[in-house]
Amino acid sequence: MFAADPPSNLAKKVAARESATAEERSHYFYTQSVRMQEMDGRGRQAGEYSETREVIFSPTGERTEKFVGEPQSRLRDLVMTPEDFADIRDIQPFVMTSEQLWNYDVDYKGEEPVDGVGPAGEMCWVLRIRPKHLLSGQRLFDGMLWVRQEDFSVVRSEGQAVPQIVTGKKENLFPRFTTTRKLVNGFWFPTVTSADDTLYFRAGPVREKLTIRYNNYRKFGSEATITFEK
Repeated sequence: MFAADPPSNLAKKVAARESATAEERSHYFYTQSVRMQEMDGRGRQAGEYSETREVIFSPTGERTEKFVGEPQSRLRDLVMTPEDFADIRDIQPFVMTSEQLWNYDVDYKGEEPVDGVGPAGEMCWVLRIRPKHLLSGQRLFDGMLWVRQEDFSVVRSEGQAVPQIVTGKKENLFPRFTTTRKLVNGFWFPTVTSADDTLYFRAGPVREKLTIRYNNYRKFGSEATITFEK
């Protein structure tokens, strides 16, 4: 398949499409399930945190969440922090809108086929994005985006939430992850985030496995059927 050369304003076009995706997604209910596992040195589960939430939006676009059942925590060494929950909400399903673009340096790195996009793996542009600066308390994405050449939609992201937080008394480390998307009524929405990474604390390494699923997208205020397209 012939690959098109990227336009000079690729980052702006991607951000504009991401803004449209974020706007469309804000009109959907969905179920978000989180499973975070600690693994021992033999690759066996040593601890686990799990939760499921229904994510809904008001007519004005305000996000609210409701637990489905009670969160279950049987962690041994790790602790879920406010930064972890902020990352689950905003960084793991990262959408780089025009409003956020000024935070990042964006470099074109070439092109790669992505499985699940098109019938035989569609060729996508690859962007490397890095925060220009980090303000106190800010959480940003540092990693790679895979972009459809046809419509500038992001179909895959891989990276890490930053910064890692290490002070004299505190260590708060975060895993590298991959988020894949699927086509929902014309827009590419996050569907699965996965991570399998070792976090190197001063007290010793801890292997973390994380899975976040974004299921059952359904548009509020409409009885139209939502279709997942191949």
